Parts: sequence; C-alpha cells; structure tokens
Amino acid sequence: MTELVVTMALAGILATVAVPSFSGLVANQRAKTYASELFTILVRTRSEAIERNANVTLSPKAGAWANGWQIYDPAGNLLEDRGTAAGVTIAGPASVSYRPSGRLQAGEAPTFLITTTSGSSTNYQCVSVDLTGRPYMQPAAC
Repeated sequence: MTELVVTMALAGILATVAVPSFSGLVANQRAKTYASELFTILVRTRSEAIERNANVTLSPKAGAWANGWQIYDPAGNLLEDRGTAAGVTIAGPASVSYRPSGRLQAGEAPTFLITTTSGSSTNYQCVSVDLTGRPYMQPAAC
C-alpha cells in the first residue's frame, strides 16, 4: 500500500509540472496551424486569380479574420468558406485582392498577426504577402 501511495504522489507531482508546459505547446501549435491555413488560403486565392484570369478577393467573415474567411471571384461567387478560428486572434487587412497576374491589387503588402495565449505565455505567428503576391510565414510578431 505504501508503494502505491508513493507512486501516486510521484505521478501527481509529474502531472502538475507537465501540464503548464503542455498547454503552452498546444497554444503554440494552434498558432502554427492557423498560420499554415492562412498561408494555404492565400496561395489558393492567388492561384484562382491566375487560373481565372480575373481579380479574386480573400476577405474575413463578419468583418473579423478570427470569424473565418471567404474567397470570392469577380462575379461575387463564393469559391471557399472557412469557419471560425477558436482560441486564436487574427489581425489583418480588410481584404486581400489578387490581380490576374497573381500580384496584389493594392500598393501595400498585407500582414496577418496570429496570436494565441496560454497562461502567461503568448505565441505569435506572422503571415505576410510581398508585393509579388507570394505569402510567407515567420514565427514572430510582425
């Protein structure tokens, strides 16, 4: 019985040490996952613009990127719809439009900041688009 109590006590101590670091790992992976999804949808939007030889726009749902995003063609047809990003804050431009050449519609390069928080640690991922229209990711605040 004594051995069982000692084993349970050690398991409890190890669990209390591991849980905070595990929640930080989960938050970090969540930020990376949504950054990868945003990167992929930017590449898809650019590809649709080139393929259709028309302007294609990626915009947030309900005015916020954390609510999801949608791709529209010039006729206003919905090409793709992404749902809510739970536990993630995403700051970005009002929309991103690609021209038929695959370059950006506007003169400035959009930047998205993905933020997750776990306890006292905050995790950042940055997804940016250069003027040629190619997105890239970096694991830091923009």
